[in-house]
Parts: sequence; C-alpha cells; structure tokens
Amino acid sequence: MANIPDSGQYIGSLIGQALGDAIGFPVEGQTRDVCSDYVRELIEEGPGLEARPGFVSGQYSDDTQLARELILSFNSRKRFDPVDYAARIADIFSRGRVVGGGLSTLEAATRLARGVPWDQAGTPSPSAGNGSAMRAGPIGLMYFDDMKSLVNAAHDQSIITHKDLRCSAGSVAVAGAVALALEQKEIDHVNFLTEIAKLCALVDPAAQAVFTSLIDWVALEPEEALKSIVLAGYAMGSIESWQGLTPFVTGSVLWSLYSFLHSPRSYLDTLATAIGVGGDVDTTAAMAGAISGAYLGIDGIPQDLAVHLTDQGEWGYEDLIQLAITLYEIKVQLGISGPYP
Repeated sequence: MANIPDSGQYIGSLIGQALGDAIGFPVEGQTRDVCSDYVRELIEEGPGLEARPGFVSGQYSDDTQLARELILSFNSRKRFDPVDYAARIADIFSRGRVVGGGLSTLEAATRLARGVPWDQAGTPSPSAGNGSAMRAGPIGLMYFDDMKSLVNAAHDQSIITHKDLRCSAGSVAVAGAVALALEQKEIDHVNFLTEIAKLCALVDPAAQAVFTSLIDWVALEPEEALKSIVLAGYAMGSIESWQGLTPFVTGSVLWSLYSFLHSPRSYLDTLATAIGVGGDVDTTAAMAGAISGAYLGIDGIPQDLAVHLTDQGEWGYEDLIQLAITLYEIKVQLGISGPYP
C-alpha cells in the first residue's frame, strides 16, 4: 500500500473538522460583517470559544456528528458499508440527537427509518445542499490510497441522503482534498485542484470545469475570490443582495477549498477565511478544518480551544481522538482497504 500518513494527521482531520464546526456554529447564518468581526476577535484577541444560545461552548453540529458516525461505521465493519451507515443516520435522527440537521437529510433519515433502502431514500434533485459533503472528510482518511474506491464511497455515502450529482461531486471534492492533504508535504494548488476536478468529473462531468476554475481564484484576495465563487456556485439573482454562503453544495465546497489553499500553513487563518464570509459558516469551517487538520496534523490545531469540544456532554476531545486513532489502527491492519464496492 502507499505509505500511510502519520496518525496525528488522522486525529488532526477529525479534530480539525469538529473545532471548525464548533467555532462556526455560534454564528451560523449570520451576516458577513458579524462573522468577520467574530473571527477577528477570536484570532487577534483569543477570548476562547463562544457558545450558541441553548448550547455550551465547544458544541459541534450535525456536520461532525455525521462524520463521526461515518467513522464509527467504518471501524465496526472494517470498510465503508452504506447499509450500516444509513442505519446510523436513521438512528441518530430518530433519537433526537442531531444538532442543527438539514431538511434534506432529515427527510431522508425519516424515509430510512421507515425501511426505504439506502440507495432510494435520498432527497432528489434539484435539492443540492451541502449535507453530504460536510461529512465526507473521513472517506479521504479511509481511501486515500485508492482513489477509485474513494470516489465510489464518497458518492454512495452522499446518495443516502442527497441524490443530486452535484452533492456527490462536492463529497468527492472534500474527501479527495483530505486524501491529497494527507500525502503532500507542500501544497501546489494547481496540481491539487486539477486532481480534485478530475475526481469530481467521475461522478458529475459538469463539475470538472467548476472546480478547475478555482485554480485561478486561489491567488485572489477573499473579497475578489468570493465574487467568482458566488457566481460559479449558484445563482443568487444579484451579487449585491448576497449576505453569505447558502447551504448550496457547490459554492460552500469551493469556498472551503479556497479557505484552505489561501493559507495552508495556518489552521486558524483557514477558519477565519471560511467563517468570515458569513452564511452557513459552521459547514464551511468544518470542511476546511478537516482538510487543514489532515495537512497540518493535530499539532497544528490550537489545543486550548479543541479541549472544549463536546456533543451535548458526550463525544468530547479525548473521545474523538480515540475514534481517529482506532480508524488509523484499522487502516494500518487492513493495508489497502479497498476496493469499494
């Protein structure tokens, strides 16, 4: 098999996702001005994690909950098993444990709980939210050494809840970015995005041009890059009315990739870009954080913030670390963990 990355990168990816999610969660849905002030204070003044009303500081949302369930499924089955993962999605929704769940995922989970098969339960087009891309990072940890299996698994985990192929392409992009970040010592954004675009085209040919366009936008400052990503990602009617990234999959995944590639050596700078844009910022920060954590490893993530991670009093920092270590150990034992399916 390919040389397996350091275990700290596996830990870093999961903790990076959870912390990005937890930092973005208190200002999810807020305007660009509110979010940019929020991250400026966090990075420049370091006041610690804020709490969303009704939750304690460090609470992460469904982005990380469903990524966690994906790893739990893999660790149990020693492979990606869509039947098992679908059952876990149905269960966590049925128990009322989901924090901030999206409508499309809720509808699919309800159908799964009624016995609809995993490959038929997903919400159909034109619904194309980021609910499957936000949880796809762990697929990159599972199949970084087998890109065909990575694409297949990212696609299948997506259609459990989202049937639109744009959602599959977004899931492939996030998983592929995590996989590439694990193995690259220096990030060449041209090669990085060229490879991601090729992978996305395997599930949605129209996605290749969109993700290739990001190559030219990475060098732009956020304000200019944002205009291009908004126009490429979705139709807003007029850019003047824009108040932040919506949960539409293409724009939010593009912005998450941009956030990482704009400052690959700094986890907090990556989050500042991901969140400062406003809108669905817990998800952009979760996806960007998973990629950044895979690249930098756990040592690149501020522990003084990460130690506060929690899911309603459960699945805190140490629990997530152990979950990532178990995935890493299984990966070492399995060698090449494919092909999937």
